[in-house]
Amino acid sequence: MIGQYLTSSLLHKKHRVFGIDSKSNEYIGQDTNYTFIQCDITDKDSITSVISSNKIDVVVHLACSVDNDLDPYITDSEMKSSKNCDKFIYAAADKAGVRSFILLSTTQIYGIQKGREPIRETAPEKGITNYADMKMTSEKLMQKAFKKSDTVPVIARVAPIYDSEYTQNLHDRVFDTKENVAYIFQDGEYGYTFCCVFNLIDFINGIINVPTGRYEGVYNVCDSRITTAKEIIDYEKEHHRIGAVIQKSGTGGLGLNKGKMRTDYRYFDPSMTFNNWNLDNTKAKRIAPMRWNLSNTK
Repeated sequence: MIGQYLTSSLLHKKHRVFGIDSKSNEYIGQDTNYTFIQCDITDKDSITSVISSNKIDVVVHLACSVDNDLDPYITDSEMKSSKNCDKFIYAAADKAGVRSFILLSTTQIYGIQKGREPIRETAPEKGITNYADMKMTSEKLMQKAFKKSDTVPVIARVAPIYDSEYTQNLHDRVFDTKENVAYIFQDGEYGYTFCCVFNLIDFINGIINVPTGRYEGVYNVCDSRITTAKEIIDYEKEHHRIGAVIQKSGTGGLGLNKGKMRTDYRYFDPSMTFNNWNLDNTKAKRIAPMRWNLSNTK
């Protein structure tokens, strides 16, 4: 999903794009600037060949992500596969002299933060999920691979993604799958930080279009304001994706199910509802305006 949005944007800007995926897409054969290679992310020879043979300026590593490739359950197998892929992709990019390398990471790396301050890139990394561990490994391997390299590493810690049709990440915050019913606490004015996919695409374009070496490091990529539970409920109702909604008085007495949360990316524990979900995207806004939110995403 993210890759197709990015492909469309880059082709519109007249970039030459090499897309690698296990599934075909609608852009194949439609633009002379687009070359598609169909293979699995574990196909070291095919992917290395693309990077080494085509004078690639920028690699955007979107693979091994929950909204692009993986099922919600992240097991040791997915973590091992991701690590192996990262190693050969980084090595190929370094050897080929790629100018900039953008890695799709996750804000899950921050885990459960204490206090009410916005979560900045310097916040402690307290991730408690397998997905957070997997992306933290990707980040560390990347920083190590490019430590003495001319390739500029960029880590995009992206909040849960949505667009007008793909709202699963929003839905997860207001829907009880066990009871098969949507719910809201009090008046629903609490909220969470998400990332409209167009904010991510704008950010990636911003990195691609700047002079070599201007931007590097870690960035929180997300909407500029939280999305409230009430907004999610209203949006999903408007699009006929949600039915009955029950109102709950509070989260008292609920315990955190860390075991369930560790393996299942989509599991959201209601006891975390009123935690601090406000991410600071000030650093990323120097590159892209982060102008998209639920109200203007059509």
